[in-house]
Amino acid sequence: MDGNNQIKNVIIIGSGPAGLTAALYAARAELKPLLIAGFKPGGQLMDTTEVENYPGFVEGIMGPELMDNMIKQVARFGTEIINENATSVGFSKKPFIVRTDKAEYQAKTVIIATGAEANWLDLPNEQRLRGHGVSACATCDGFFFKEKEVVVIGGGDTAMEEATFLTRFASHVTIVHRRDEFRASKIMLKRAQGNPKISFITNVTVTDVLGENSVEGIKIVDNKTGEEKIVKAQGYFSAIGHTPNTKIFAAAGIEVDPKGYIVLKNHTRSNIEGVFVAGDVNDPRYRQAVVAAGMGCMAALDVEKYLAEKGSE
Repeated sequence: MDGNNQIKNVIIIGSGPAGLTAALYAARAELKPLLIAGFKPGGQLMDTTEVENYPGFVEGIMGPELMDNMIKQVARFGTEIINENATSVGFSKKPFIVRTDKAEYQAKTVIIATGAEANWLDLPNEQRLRGHGVSACATCDGFFFKEKEVVVIGGGDTAMEEATFLTRFASHVTIVHRRDEFRASKIMLKRAQGNPKISFITNVTVTDVLGENSVEGIKIVDNKTGEEKIVKAQGYFSAIGHTPNTKIFAAAGIEVDPKGYIVLKNHTRSNIEGVFVAGDVNDPRYRQAVVAAGMGCMAALDVEKYLAEKGSE
């Protein structure tokens, strides 16, 4: 079924800080954007508790409240929001086509802002305790773990960086890795090994996160002996990477790097003219809401300029 036959100026796919900021700027520029928000609008911040590092909120704000405010703000300026999931796109000719599980939409331009998902171990209580001691972002949540013991799961540069950062707050950080050897670069590993507040547990499998209302520890099994142990901790940080939500775009010819992140050609432009990018789909480095929002603004401004230059094409 057709969403309608009208060709939109811009379709924004994704409703995290990048997509919503893009929608805000596009709406205020009278572009009448269509925002495909997904079944769970708001992005990763919907799974967080208190956000204290987003500018303008002196006392902090709950993640879901912040995203709800953003959604109401873009709606106020006339953004059309649909809670559908984009299932495929057609970028081979114009107008571009975006298909959802319910309809098909057409647009002169598209902004991809579908974000990235943290990788998890899929433990029984891992998701249940997210926001209650379980996190995938030390720079977002490290402040909440002052003088607490935390564990960091992983063996790459991300794990070393997260662990080193967390020593600013935590009383002790334990890096837990399933192998004896680390994928991390020598300099990052050496830095972590030289930090007196960091210790290592290697060659173990994490089997669960413990705690009723908040994290109290993890359960591990020694890969050689099969011995089961409990490591006490008040924080659990997954540092085993992120997966950008770019599969349907790569299938439509959007260039991605070996890890799946969209490659930018010029500011926020992808390799396909008229398709723009914002947020964590392009950002494996910072992964911050304020950075994603800033890029959403950039993408909308680039779309506005692109459409003005193209006129009625």
